[in-house]
Amino acid sequence: MTSAIRHITVDCADPYLLAGFWASALGGELAADDFPGDPEASVTAGAHALLFVAVEDRKAVKNRLHLDLQPQDRTRDEEVARLIGLGATLYEDHRKPGGAGWVTLLDPEGNEFCVERGAAERARA
Repeated sequence: MTSAIRHITVDCADPYLLAGFWASALGGELAADDFPGDPEASVTAGAHALLFVAVEDRKAVKNRLHLDLQPQDRTRDEEVARLIGLGATLYEDHRKPGGAGWVTLLDPEGNEFCVERGAAERARA
């Protein structure tokens, strides 16, 4: 028998706040028993689950693991704008003139994640 990934866990200062950002970003839902000030908060988005756990240590270096998002119903650039509107920050722009590439953003606590081209954009390339 093999193991299955139950959660992707993110250490953070404010689990409820960060889980709220990711729930909005992924079209997911916070668990019904999560409230501000809780030491943990979880998000379910489709078949994926993220768990946010309070830690005292602040992020100091680049993530060793990050999420790559692929928009399903909009372009990469539209998704980048939407995520910035939710509270993400532009970190590095790796878009190429021909449409290839990705954008690296930071979530509200400074964790890196990337936004790639959507499936429809890849099909046109």
